[in-house]
Order: sequence, then structure tokens, then C-alpha cells
Amino acid sequence: MHQRTISDQLFQEAVSCMPGGVSSPVRAYKAVGGSPIFIERGKGAWIQDVDGHQYVDYVLSYGPLLAGHAHPKVQTALNHAIRRGTSFGACIKDEARLVRKIQSVMPSIEKLRLVNSGTEAVMSAIRLARAFTGRDKILKCIGNYHGHADSLLVEAGSGVATLGLPNSPGVPKRSVEDTIVVPFNDLMAVKRAFDRCSGEIAAMIVEPVAGNMGVIPPQDDYLHGLRHLTHHHESLLIFDEVMTGFRVHPGGAQALFDVTPDLTILGKVIGGGLPIGAYGGREDIMTMVAPQGPVYQAGTLSGNPLSVAAGMATLDAGIQHWDQAASATATLIEAFKDIATSQSVPVQVQGVGTMFSCFFTEKSVTDWESASTSDTDFFAKVFRAFLEHHVYLPPSQYEAWFVSTAHDAESCTLTMEAFETALKKSLRS
Repeated sequence: MHQRTISDQLFQEAVSCMPGGVSSPVRAYKAVGGSPIFIERGKGAWIQDVDGHQYVDYVLSYGPLLAGHAHPKVQTALNHAIRRGTSFGACIKDEARLVRKIQSVMPSIEKLRLVNSGTEAVMSAIRLARAFTGRDKILKCIGNYHGHADSLLVEAGSGVATLGLPNSPGVPKRSVEDTIVVPFNDLMAVKRAFDRCSGEIAAMIVEPVAGNMGVIPPQDDYLHGLRHLTHHHESLLIFDEVMTGFRVHPGGAQALFDVTPDLTILGKVIGGGLPIGAYGGREDIMTMVAPQGPVYQAGTLSGNPLSVAAGMATLDAGIQHWDQAASATATLIEAFKDIATSQSVPVQVQGVGTMFSCFFTEKSVTDWESASTSDTDFFAKVFRAFLEHHVYLPPSQYEAWFVSTAHDAESCTLTMEAFETALKKSLRS
């Protein structure tokens, strides 16, 4: 293992004054062992830690950096924006420009409200769906993560799954009593839920491509089936595209699978690595949002000029070369499959667009139950071996891996070599 004197010292200092020493749970490396590395800087597909070690990065801030670290267009946009001021709590001209850019590739979004995080966007969209339909119940999938709002922090994925917590203490039972959970990719379970709670469900919210239990694509006709069922029962269909937006396709999962949701949740890429979120959709629904309508939602930092500037530049740079990142992703997926086969390692390598992940299991992975059959101990060994060979992965079996337009042949070749070495080392240990 690389010597990490400074990272270890920084972590001990952080532990003394922060819960677990981190600002977000998965960063603590509880699922993979050891202590976290502290990042000093990033450029393109690479990051460097405080001890001077460089890594090919497949975390990319968990998705936002579609164009890679410190892209010149993003840096220029931020430099221009910061000279004008960091926040005004007032209207700026670039808010509508960012919205128009999003609408140009996601025409289902007739009106959009900018907020500060994906969690905030989901909370607001759920409130809006309940107000629009006059119903209280919400339908979600086991293993889908929609932020840490009380009503949706039940049977969630990624960080919650990583820590082995089925939900969270501090969430009152009454907060989730109107939340119905069903398995992902199980259309019959959705139908049964609607039949059982006929006339009570305001909306179904879903990650159209699951990314918070590893990357799991929707099965054939699953999303179209959800569209049919929600329409039939006069409920809303909400696509949580915080992760999939501009990642699985330049127009998101709704463009890739040709399914039109009523509301869409966005984040990550539209802020280019700065805090942001958004929710939008049909005009007749969105006109209920204050000040145009009675559904209240506000935020001092919403439409922050720095986030908006970084988001616009990232969309420009990332979408222009999106095919390059998708091609690199496809190359890595096929190479990983071949390498695992040659080493007789059972693995399911799954991806869509510019995101993918590996499940160390013999079973086909289609939902949380099958994803949870993955050998998490083996993943932890592979993670540590990757780190030794200068490749940085998300420190959890259940997180998606991300590729940027900056991942070139050199970085991909290094990654393939590291995967082969990591498998060999993990099999021996």
C-alpha cells in the first residue's frame, strides 16, 4: 500500500471534530477497510492525493464531472462568474439560459425550478405531486436512493446499503407510513401496489437506471409499463435523473428509453461539481409552485451564479464529446468481462452510457435482492488493489462508477491492467 502519512494524519484530525471524520458516510471507507485518502487536486481523468499519489478517477465527485476535473471551459466560466460576485439572492440572467439548455435535450421539462441539492429537489417534487393529485402515498423502489428526506429514507440504496442500515434512526414511523416500496424491475409488484391502494398514490418516483445499488438497467418495457400504470391510475411518474441525467444519454434516461415522465429531478451534472438541484416537468403541474401557485418552496442560494456557470460550461463541454466517454465506458465493460472470465472470477459488469459497475456474483443482477448477493469482501480486496495500482473507485460495492470525456486510451489501458492485477491479488489473499 502507498505510504499515506499526510492522509492518515488529516483523517485522525477530522475524526476528532467531525462525525466519523467525514462530511458524507461512504467517504469513511467503512465498507472497504483502511482510512480514506485526502484529495489535493484533479485534472482531466486524474486526481492527486495530499501524499502526492496520482489515480485515474472513476468517482468524479459521484457523477457531476462529465467533462473531467478542472476542464478549461468550466474554469473560465467560474473565473468570470466569481469576479461578479458569489451570491445575490436575486435573479440572474444565466438561470433561464441554463434552464433553456436543459429543455433543449429534455423537452418533457416545460417549466423548471432550480434548488440547491438533489434531496431538496425530491422533497419539493413530492410535495408538488401530493398537492397536484390531492393524494398522500408515494411509491418507490427498494434500493433506489432519492436523498435523505425522511419519507424516502426507507429501503434506500448506496450509502445506507453500504453501512448495512435498512433505514435510519430518527425517522418517525409516521414519516414513512405513506411510502410504499416495491422491487426495482418488477412491474407486477407495481401493479399490485396500485390495485391495493387505488386512488391513494400521488406518484411513483424511480431511478430509471438504478445507480445507488450499483448500475442496474431497466428491463424491457419496465419504464413504459410504469408510464402506463401511473397514467391509468391518474398518478404522476417522477424520474429521478440526478445521476442518470446527461450520463446515460445526452438527454437522460427519458430520451434513451423514449419515456416521458410527468416530473424530472436533476442535479450533479447541471452544476458541474458545484451544489445544485432542480425539479421540473409539465407546465400544468409546475404552475402550482409559488409564487405562481400555492405550493411553497424557496431557497436563498437557489440559482447560485457559480453553480449555474459551472453547469452551463459542463453541459457544453460534456455533451459535445459525450460519445467519446460512452465509447470508453463500453470498452472498459467488455475488457473487464474478458479479464474476469480469464481469471474465472464470477462478475456481472453492467453499465449504461457513461456509468458502470461490477457485481462480484454469479447471479444476474436486476434488483436490490440480486445485487445484495455480491461478494462485498472480495470487492473490498479489489478496491484496495486498484488503489495500489493508481485507480480510484467509489469505496462501496453499491456505488456507480463514472467515466468522463477526459478518460483516454492511456487511462483506460492502465485501468484494464489494474483490474487484471487486482483480481489476481484478491484471489490469492
